[in-house]
Amino acid sequence: MDDDGHRRPEGVSDETVGALGSLSKALETTECARGHLFAFHQLTGSADFELDRAVELLRAAGHEDWAERVRTELVGRNVIPGHWTFQIVEAYDRTYYQAFRDLEREAVDRLAGGRGHLFEAELKEARRTRDHPDHTPRPGHPDHTPRPDSSATRTPDGPVG
Repeated sequence: MDDDGHRRPEGVSDETVGALGSLSKALETTECARGHLFAFHQLTGSADFELDRAVELLRAAGHEDWAERVRTELVGRNVIPGHWTFQIVEAYDRTYYQAFRDLEREAVDRLAGGRGHLFEAELKEARRTRDHPDHTPRPGHPDHTPRPDSSATRTPDGPVG
């Protein structure tokens, strides 16, 4: 492996690389969960704004009492007691996500000299096909010869041009 930023430092065991790989994978899963939390935040906000339209349409249709119920019971309602979704995102970040991210970074710094993704880098090296242009260790490596994008140079009827 020619990528020094992803090369295992001297004295780092297989067990440590595996443990850091699992810690990194858990953080990546947490990143996905956080993304879903932001999606929840945005979708809930969009639904809340759409309620304004429902209120207008109910009023226009002559259903003033239903319009008023939607406006007073749903518009701006807390999603859990005392919280809008932005507060849930902030609490998640402050209570869990930041601590997780900081601990993972500290573990990589102290146990692997700050070199992240060692497990993945070693897996890539073990799985790549040597001397294949699409299996180079990294961009700019002497083996790296970019292949032309065939879709840009050919049509179903033959070469472009």
